[in-house]
Amino acid sequence: MTSTAQPFPQAVLFDMDGTLLDSEPLWDVALEELAVLLGGALRAEVRDRMVGSNEDASVIFLLEDLGLPVESFPEHVQWLRNRMKTLFAAGAAWKPGAKELLLEVRAAGVPTALVTSTARELTEVLLQTLDPANFDVIICGDEVQARKPDPEPYLTAAAKLGVDIDRSIVLEDSRSGTESALAAGAVAFAVPSEVAIPDEVPAHRLETLDGITLDRLRTIASA
Repeated sequence: MTSTAQPFPQAVLFDMDGTLLDSEPLWDVALEELAVLLGGALRAEVRDRMVGSNEDASVIFLLEDLGLPVESFPEHVQWLRNRMKTLFAAGAAWKPGAKELLLEVRAAGVPTALVTSTARELTEVLLQTLDPANFDVIICGDEVQARKPDPEPYLTAAAKLGVDIDRSIVLEDSRSGTESALAAGAVAFAVPSEVAIPDEVPAHRLETLDGITLDRLRTIASA
């Protein structure tokens, strides 16, 4: 483990959907289509529960809300994944300020990780936009035993980077992701995208990454 005498942050760990990329609206499209195929509709409150979760959990939430047996979820997850591959292949825009911050962190020589609940198969499609060279470590949802809000994804990323998680910054847009970062012991920044994060979640708050610099993150974290 590295020394706490090293400059802060020892690393910056980024969520993907809704944090770096404006990909949540693409999930909206596919989930709404799936709901229709299942004979129902995607209710807003159910969609809100899905933000920051994974494909398995999202499909189970939908099936439960529609009163359908959850045992069939694997086939519906596969449909969702196939549809998302098509949507992602068309590209997803960067969130405002996200690319600039990521490139600044890289230029500063600070290690980076991409930590997402999205499966590797889908993440690889979006890496065409993100560029895998921008990350020292990539942790996908199907590469850990317990997904967000469990701390395992961020603990795994920190271990692979060889950094202290409590001396590292995490940027997240969802409650489950922010709680994962906090449970791991990271310095968590919440940048809500699709759904508000309750005030009781004790993370630093940002309205956007637009104009946010590495020095600004340091200043906020030390205040």
